[in-house]
Amino acid sequence: MDVAKGALQAARPKILLLEDDSGVRRSLQLLLQAQGFDVRAYAAGAPLLSDESADEAVCLIADYRMEDLDGIAVLLRLRAKNWAGPAILITAFSSQDLRERATSAGYAVVLEKPLRQHALVETVSRLTAHRRSSET
Repeated sequence: MDVAKGALQAARPKILLLEDDSGVRRSLQLLLQAQGFDVRAYAAGAPLLSDESADEAVCLIADYRMEDLDGIAVLLRLRAKNWAGPAILITAFSSQDLRERATSAGYAVVLEKPLRQHALVETVSRLTAHRRSSET
């Protein structure tokens, strides 16, 4: 049973998706699931951080502006728990200052909203390619 579960996880790498807009969250979840990812979607930072399985994720996609914790704070807390995966910040409020803060916090990429779906899929695939191939 554990071998089958491990094979299934390797076949569908886990993505953490943090987005407070339910429509955007569901749309991105469906898009990424169609690309073969197991997407764990959260409407707020606290539930994501309390999920004990979050450390199994190969990538984080987080909105910047959230009600409880912003996307930068969430990544910093994940890093404090020794999570080392790549992260993508999405925002409708892009600025040079935000990009610099995001990069300093450990974000590999900042994507502006409205998102171009192909750009998100290409970015996630590129950032997770090494992790996906090493799990098989």
